[in-house]
Amino acid sequence: MPRKANTRAASGAGSIRQRPDDRWEARVTVGNDLGTGKPIRRSIYGDTQAAVRKQMTAILREIDRGTYLTPQKTTVAQWLDEWLDTFAANKIKPTTYLHYQACIKNYIKPQIGAIELQALRGAHVQKVYNAITKKGLSGKTVKNCAAVLHKALSVALKQGIIVSNPCDAAEQPKVVQREIAPLRDEDIPKFLEAIEDSPYRNALAVCLLAGLREGELLGLPWSQVDFEKGRITVSQQLQREKKKNGAYYIADTTKSGKPRTIEPPPLCFEYLRDEKRRQAQNKLKGGKLWSNDDNLVFTDELGTHLAIHTFYKYFKKIAASIGRPDARVHDLRHTAATVMIASGADIKSVQDFMGHATASFTLNVNAHTSEQMMKDTAARTQLYYEKLKKA
Repeated sequence: MPRKANTRAASGAGSIRQRPDDRWEARVTVGNDLGTGKPIRRSIYGDTQAAVRKQMTAILREIDRGTYLTPQKTTVAQWLDEWLDTFAANKIKPTTYLHYQACIKNYIKPQIGAIELQALRGAHVQKVYNAITKKGLSGKTVKNCAAVLHKALSVALKQGIIVSNPCDAAEQPKVVQREIAPLRDEDIPKFLEAIEDSPYRNALAVCLLAGLREGELLGLPWSQVDFEKGRITVSQQLQREKKKNGAYYIADTTKSGKPRTIEPPPLCFEYLRDEKRRQAQNKLKGGKLWSNDDNLVFTDELGTHLAIHTFYKYFKKIAASIGRPDARVHDLRHTAATVMIASGADIKSVQDFMGHATASFTLNVNAHTSEQMMKDTAARTQLYYEKLKKA
């Protein structure tokens, strides 16, 4: 005969009873349904009364501390998909979305995707970082993926699904920044001479003189070039989908998400005027085949945007011809900032020109010391000491 159930109230928020099968059950009120207001109860089962009492007491303690979580079976992979599409997609640019998606698919899910989200710990996250490093990828790749995972888990924390962010308990490898290598003083005239007969002459010169990012340069429309005031407004960029044979598109925002207006040196507008003449000639030659729907400044002979990869390869050929095979297109941007600093421009002006978030970033990244800058500093220091002697 089954034993009659023995029910006894626990301390205020739960009860313990012996079931007909001789096992013990504790029922705990863990909260209230937000929709109905009805209590949410959880059952705990065990072979002895002491065992279920111990579990019930632990849960009640967590409830008192505000650290109790209703158990869920959601995996890390499921949550990352939910976070990306529900919380992140409408707040980030398409290129950023693809970057997040790639980090999740290639590095995070293979390592920890099957783990239940509430069971995730710092050691699991550490395995993600270690696996990326083991593949020989850079610390920057680890940092980027860590940022994606941290964002996703921060939202899970805000939603009350987890009680802490496991990323805080893992350690990222040190990121070794690649040394910035702007063109040296002696490289600049060589570079301008090397591009003189190039079909990309004007584009490369403007990239140098205006300090534009590659996408900003290739996505620049004529409507944002003000010849009369000598200004350029940077508000969009040419991008390509990060997949095989990905399509090109115009992103309506810059990297910072904010447009900026700059005033490059007059020499920059000489190259732009030349490009306008060149484009007008190509339009006449192309006739009905000519098409420049985005009104871009830099196009091929038929008005199509320049391909980022082709532009980069051509730059590398030019760089190698002047003895700088190490240079990248982005180094032209750093060169522009270095020249501005060397010419005496204040850091705030350089920051605004470059579109950096902070002046400290501008200094850390672009304050490269040229020989002329060192000589000028030495001369000013010498003059200061000479004045002190005479005083």
